[in-house]
Amino acid sequence: MKHYFVGTLGIEDYYSASLYEQQVLELLDKEFQSHDYALLSGGSMMYIDAVCDGIDDIPTIDDQTRETMKRRLKEEGLEALVEELKRLDPEYYEIIDRQNPRRVVHALEICVMTGKTYTSFRKRSKKERPFRIVKIGLDRPREELYQRINARVDQMMEAGLLEEAREMYPKRSMNALNTVGYKELFDYFEGRWPLEEAVERIKGNTRRYARKQLTWYKKDEQIKWFHPQEEQAIMNYISQDYE
Repeated sequence: MKHYFVGTLGIEDYYSASLYEQQVLELLDKEFQSHDYALLSGGSMMYIDAVCDGIDDIPTIDDQTRETMKRRLKEEGLEALVEELKRLDPEYYEIIDRQNPRRVVHALEICVMTGKTYTSFRKRSKKERPFRIVKIGLDRPREELYQRINARVDQMMEAGLLEEAREMYPKRSMNALNTVGYKELFDYFEGRWPLEEAVERIKGNTRRYARKQLTWYKKDEQIKWFHPQEEQAIMNYISQDYE
């Protein structure tokens, strides 16, 4: 099975859910000429929703606002901007990945430039798609999920995450690197905590993000949930939908 949109961007490349929507729909037009179905997988809530439901018509940020917010992020830090977003748009604050500076900054850009909440631009009607969508959610008991997350982080460290982060450290100010995994190790390099604590923080922040993902998707009544090992039940469910 051929995979798309994996390893296609550099850390300096600009990207957005809107671009993803456009590129995936263009790809699907081609794929459906020779295939009956395509599988979209992943955990990034906004990107999957962009393909299934369409991205909202978010205003384009003017240069002055963009430069101001970039400066503020650098001077004030992410935590201060997160607190401002909580005040200006408490609804979006509850669901956003607060460790992701690009999303926090973008939401604030909208709030500051328009005087309206970012949430107000995200409540438009769903767009019609020229294909049917079957949504499958994979979930595990919380304890099992957390154990797997912890084990996965240990595997990543054994596979060279520390060395990879060290190579990226000179570019640490880039938004693409302000993510779980890199951020905690960058703080370790700067002496803020020992390596053991950095690893534990990666695990904790990953578990926190997993909870956010589940909270987001549990609101979607179209998703049918299964344990990942229920492979036959999943295939039966898909087959029934296509009968």
